[in-house]
Amino acid sequence: MFSKEEYKNIVDRFNTYLLTERCVSANTFSAYKRDIEQCVTFLCTHNVAYNAISVQNIKTFLHYLKKINCSARTMSRKISSLKVFFSYLHQRFGLQNVAEDLVFPKLEKRLPQYLSEEEVEKLFEVVRQATSPIGLRNKIMLYLLYASGMRISELTKLQLSDIHFDTGLIFVHGKGGKGRMIPIPEPMLEMLKEYINTVHRSFVSKRGMLRKTEYLFPIYYAGKSKAISRQAFWIILRQLWEKTDIKRPIFPHKLRHSFATHMLKNGADLRSMQLLLGHENLSTVQIYTHVETSYIRKIYDKKHPRS
Repeated sequence: MFSKEEYKNIVDRFNTYLLTERCVSANTFSAYKRDIEQCVTFLCTHNVAYNAISVQNIKTFLHYLKKINCSARTMSRKISSLKVFFSYLHQRFGLQNVAEDLVFPKLEKRLPQYLSEEEVEKLFEVVRQATSPIGLRNKIMLYLLYASGMRISELTKLQLSDIHFDTGLIFVHGKGGKGRMIPIPEPMLEMLKEYINTVHRSFVSKRGMLRKTEYLFPIYYAGKSKAISRQAFWIILRQLWEKTDIKRPIFPHKLRHSFATHMLKNGADLRSMQLLLGHENLSTVQIYTHVETSYIRKIYDKKHPRS
């Protein structure tokens, strides 16, 4: 018999499984939760009991997603969520895995969007004018993001102990709990030293007392130390962009793409880039070679006497 309460029970247990056993990231958890709740709402609307879900029910749900114009990329993510959810139901409750044979839509390969070296310099020109503690912090964040190629979520979570000044390396807490070491150029290390001794100290100082924090870029809310959020830095970056004459919109991940593209253009090999970016598979990094090939084509056409 159909019961919404049973669905709620199952979904709550699945959410706990994601957090405690799969240890997925906050972003992945939010995506799974949102996708499964949408599917469950659809099944409830059609009075389908959780232990009577059929392959046809799921195909009908996917057809509904197409009707509301879900993109192929969004459909692919939702199918991934369904596969994890129904695999869990099969393993824990012996229910039929109705998502096992679902086929992912073919995705169009999109080249990563990146800034030119000139555009990056324009951003730096704007942020170099900063003199306030917040402005100087923003400068360090922008410089470090481009110098390291790390994800914005990795940058905001950095702690003081992650910076190894003796070796010139920064330990980055990557996706899925995987850490990696990234070399940082000497000028960047000097900037970090000055930032920690002056700007960071002003952030943690209150009425002459130093408040305790491990975060490299802390904020204080209700008297508690937290890392600055990804959303906050996105707003900072947009404000900097608005002060330049760069026409194309900008977002934090575009700086990561810029780092990778510029490194390859200047001779870095794919294996090194894989380690620096923290990608599990080399094939993930190979998309940047398409960008690099198009750059080589332009140079060839421009410089070769017979082109």
